[in-house]
Amino acid sequence: VLQAEGIESHVVDPASIATSRRHRRAKTDKIDGEALVRALLAYKRGEPRVCAMLRVPTPEEEDRRRLSRERKALTKERVRHANRIKGLLFGQGVSGYEPLRRDRRKQLEALQTGDGRPLPAYLKAQVSREFDRLELLLEQIKAVEAERDAMLAVAQAISPAPAMLLNLKGIGPEFAAVLWSEGLSRHFDNRRQVAAYAGLAPTPWQSGAVDHDQGVSKAGNPRLRTTLIQLAWLWRRHQPRSALTLWFEDQVSHNGGRLKKTTIVALARKLLVALWKYVNAGVVIEGAVMKTA
Repeated sequence: VLQAEGIESHVVDPASIATSRRHRRAKTDKIDGEALVRALLAYKRGEPRVCAMLRVPTPEEEDRRRLSRERKALTKERVRHANRIKGLLFGQGVSGYEPLRRDRRKQLEALQTGDGRPLPAYLKAQVSREFDRLELLLEQIKAVEAERDAMLAVAQAISPAPAMLLNLKGIGPEFAAVLWSEGLSRHFDNRRQVAAYAGLAPTPWQSGAVDHDQGVSKAGNPRLRTTLIQLAWLWRRHQPRSALTLWFEDQVSHNGGRLKKTTIVALARKLLVALWKYVNAGVVIEGAVMKTA
């Protein structure tokens, strides 16, 4: 609304504005407003590091993210219902039952308690109602996945990035949708900005003779970061001869097989930068295998 009225508008990252480090610092709306005005004046003067301004996504970009986020929420809910069914049956001595099988209802009729009795009638009715909720979730997940695939097909007319991601072995439709909608569809000036947006950039600590990293900042997109960690583990399996996987194996062997979790985060950062170069400049990841037609 402000921009439509010709007013220049900025969205600032509140954590980037310097504040007093006193234990009991004064805080009022007036003090906060003055700090924002001073930060804006310094930003317009071109002072570096005074604050971080955010690039607000367009309504279309924000809407594209809903599919992958909704699927993740539905998947979590599906896991909760499946675990609840297993818990109800385990309380009667039934173990090894899989609610996600297609013959779930048929298998339920044949179950017996741990002491050989038929399942109680009210328990069976409760589990049946849980099945109703679970099957509804499964149908909704299928519908969301169909919309996601259609969105990727339409997006290929706008940008070749989704199709390029899908061509890489180990990246499926869900990973491609999350990588493109959450991160790679945005503009970045350099690889540092790419890693920082995902919260995978190292945080330095340097004072005098002390100089070391404090680990990743995690001050970025958590969905993109989580997906990249998962993709990094799968990248080792599906791309065993790529340069990134060989680098990971060399680092792990150099550490005596330890620090795998720390190294996989570094691999995720390198993988994100490599994918960014791949979809924007066409630089193929060294040693990466493409899917066969």
